[in-house]
This record gives sequence, structure tokens and C-alpha cells, in this order.
Amino acid sequence: MKISHIEHIGIAVKSLEAAIPYYENILGLKCYNVEEVADQKVKTAFFQVGQTKIELLESTDPEGAVAKFIDKKGEGVHHIAYAVADGVNSALSEVAAKGVQLIDRQGRKGAEGLTIGFLHPKSTQSVLTELCEK
Repeated sequence: MKISHIEHIGIAVKSLEAAIPYYENILGLKCYNVEEVADQKVKTAFFQVGQTKIELLESTDPEGAVAKFIDKKGEGVHHIAYAVADGVNSALSEVAAKGVQLIDRQGRKGAEGLTIGFLHPKSTQSVLTELCEK
């Protein structure tokens, strides 16, 4: 697997409306995209910081993964996403062969047209890890 860069850092928030002003008015970043990913039960907001993005995640369903994360751990860093040059499916197969527990066995559609796949935090030093490709 070849990782080219950190694609984004996902941050779970209760409300995009409440969180976006901090990133824009205090940090001086510009929200350039708000998008709902219905199958993941989230609404996302993106900010570019150099080559890396910050992705805010608001749950659209109280039973969604982000809502459950906030209930358990509170708002904060949810995941780190790495861009892979050799394809998500290839990368998922490679890490599975090395004994990593997967959440996704095959890539699926994510925000901003990315193909994504998650690795289970039980196998990644307790950090939810996302692999992604354009």
C-alpha cells in the first residue's frame, strides 16, 4: 500500500451550524463544501488546510455511527483518512492479509466523490482509520 498524504481529519460535531463559525471566524478557514452522505447518515462540511482537509461530521440519524460516537466520547476527532495511490480495494486486501480487522471489505462511496474504506480501531491503535482514493 502506498499512502500519498493525509487526505482529511474527520471531526464529529453535534451541529455543523454551530461548529462552522469557529473554523471560519476564529481559525480563518473557509468552508468550501457542505454535503450529505445519506448512506453514512452524515452531513459533512470541508475546510482546506494546505494539502489536508478538515471534515466536520454531523449525524443525520440518532442511530448513526457519528451520533453513537458523540454519545460515547463527545465531540472531537473521529477519524484520520489517508489517500492511497494503489486503490482502496487493493489497500483493504493488503491490510486484511496482515491481520487488520476491517469495517469495509470493499470500497464504498464517500463525500466529495471519494471511494473509501474503514479499518476497525481495534486493529489500528484505537484510531478509526479511513483509506480513500479519488
